[in-house]
Order: sequence, then structure tokens, then C-alpha cells
Amino acid sequence: MLHNDEARMTTDETSSNAPMTNARLGARFSLFPFRHSFDIRRSSFVLSLTVAALSLFAEPPPSAKDILASVRMMESRQQIDLQGQLRRNDLVVPFHLVQNGPLIRYAFANPDEVLQLRLGENSSRLDLVTGDGTEQFAASKLKEEIRGTSVTYEDLAFKFLYWPSARVLGEEKVRTRNCWKLQLRAPSRESQYSNLLLWIDKASGALMRMEGYDWDAQLAKRFEVVSAQKIEGRWFLKQMRIEELQPGTNDVLSRTYLEIKR
Repeated sequence: MLHNDEARMTTDETSSNAPMTNARLGARFSLFPFRHSFDIRRSSFVLSLTVAALSLFAEPPPSAKDILASVRMMESRQQIDLQGQLRRNDLVVPFHLVQNGPLIRYAFANPDEVLQLRLGENSSRLDLVTGDGTEQFAASKLKEEIRGTSVTYEDLAFKFLYWPSARVLGEEKVRTRNCWKLQLRAPSRESQYSNLLLWIDKASGALMRMEGYDWDAQLAKRFEVVSAQKIEGRWFLKQMRIEELQPGTNDVLSRTYLEIKR
């Protein structure tokens, strides 16, 4: 029997900072108290030296390379067998999602279409599953939208997690979650995006928000986690909102929701 809890990740949420998984980014250190056996002046001097030493030797934030490697590792360890759908206004596109470690399958019906994503150490590969096996998904079709939704085949392929040009811009909160903010630049014009901004949950390594910019450096698409759900003691995405925007205006042209069910 499945025991489900749902967490809507709103700005007034106070309990959502509990980690979604045990994966953590960065290192922690302990501070040991000093024994005060000197006069006040000397104690103040020692305290000043201690603060300076901590500032000097505290470990810096992880690099963008390390953060992305942690995200890929987290994604490649999932075991999932769930139902989902893409929903855009009255259009609903159901799919069956099965993941066994680094191998992820999306099965669509009417007409049948099965996509297989393999998350490798240095790259990802999206294949089309046929009666004769698998064949690599055509690169020319990656920018196509999936069945009239705002999600493209490229969005499912996670290729951006392997882009070599990446940097950490700082730290920001997304729906009460503490996140690293990263900027990634596309290695070539094969992508629909020239660069991406990612917000990665510090505690879990989960992707909380993504903004995609076109080749005129205008914001074109925004992805954001709306809610999560707990199934058999593990946290999973429940709903993600995908917005297509009018470049240069920030006006929303359409919204698609990616929703995961048990």
C-alpha cells in the first residue's frame, strides 16, 4: 500500500526545507569552543584570530562542475514506475514513466511512441524505441514540441546537464528552498537555448527552476517546480509548470504542466 504526502512549495511554507533525499552538496565543519583562561583583552584577541582563521580556511562553495555532477548522479540513481501527463489547457497527453537507474523510458499512446533516455557519465542519449530495438533520436527533431505542448524533445534529453561552460552565480531561494544559481552556455547552436539559468536545491540536488534564453539573449521559456509528493518514503516531483514567453516582453504565451501520478 502506498502512503502519500503532498507538499505544495509555496512562499509561506515553513516545513519544506527538510531534504528530499539524503544527497547533499558541499561540506560542513564543526566549531569547538575555546576555554577562557585569559583576561578579557587576550580572550578578545583569541576570538578575533579564530574568526579570521575560519574566514581563511572555510571551504569555498562547490564549483558548477561539481554541482552538475551531483545532479547527474542523483538523477541516475532513481528507481521509478509512475504515470504522468503533460497538460496544456484542455489538451492532456498521458505517459508512462519508468526509470531503472540511468535508463529512463517515456511511453506515449495514440499514437504509440516510446523514448529512451540514457544518462551517461559524459553525455546523455535520447533514443526512439522501435520493434527492432532502438535508434538514436534525430537531432533535427529535438527542438520539436511534444504533441502540442510547450515541452520539446530536447527538454527531455537533459543534455544541458553536460554543457562544459558553466559557472555559479550565487545563492537564491526558490519557494523557501535554498538553491545554487548557475549559468550554463550552450556549446553550439544545435540547442534551442543560447544559455540557461538553473536553480539547484542545495540539500537534495533537485532542479527547482530553469530559465532558457534564445539566441538573441531573450528569455523564452521558464520551468519551475510547483509541488512535490512523498511516495513510500521518497520524494518525487508532483507538478512542474512550463511557461513559454514572448521574447523581450516577459509575457506568458502558454503554460504546460508536467504532472506525475502514482
